[in-house]
Amino acid sequence: MKQLTYIKTCALACLIAIGLLVQAGKSHAAGTETLTVAGGCFWCVEADFESVPGVREAVSGFAGGTTANPTYKQVTGGNTGHYEAVQITFDPSVVSRDTLLNMFFRSVDPTDAGGQFCDRGASYRTAIFAADDAQRAAAERAKTQAQKDLGQKIVTPILGASRFYPADDYHQNYYKSRERLTVTSVGLGIRKSVAYKRYRKGCGRDARVKQLWGSAAPFAS
Repeated sequence: MKQLTYIKTCALACLIAIGLLVQAGKSHAAGTETLTVAGGCFWCVEADFESVPGVREAVSGFAGGTTANPTYKQVTGGNTGHYEAVQITFDPSVVSRDTLLNMFFRSVDPTDAGGQFCDRGASYRTAIFAADDAQRAAAERAKTQAQKDLGQKIVTPILGASRFYPADDYHQNYYKSRERLTVTSVGLGIRKSVAYKRYRKGCGRDARVKQLWGSAAPFAS
């Protein structure tokens, strides 16, 4: 009888511990928020925002189109309506959505309606996908302030919530991957991280952002 009581007590303790872990997981999830933005090449947007304290993760993918589960080739081919987008998960107690949205506008060329930098076409346009009224209001504030600071018309649209499709593993964390590429337009047998840096510089992203925003550009080096 004592042994049975002991077993029941241990089982109850285990169930309580599991319950606490599940509750902690829910609390952790409830403590984050997600923003979805399009700023041209998603490798660059992912790299930029993963450097921000309070950002838990940035995932490269696609949003705003009509084709389910699109491939990179389909999207860049221009037949799906999708933007290259990044889903940013962050802790609002560390960094606010307003701060992230202000940083977003100053990390792109929001005056360009035809793409971004050397990347042209619909899939490389800028946009913000507001998940709810609070995000839309924050995005509108950030856009108004950015236009005032820049003194030029900003064409980046603020769109409604859209299904986000993560890109395949090849495109995730490209900027820091040590995987070697056989053939690229920027070299042979080099790591993705090296190819990324050469691409970013060659595309003129940072040069154009610095030209527009000067010292207010948060990521341009």
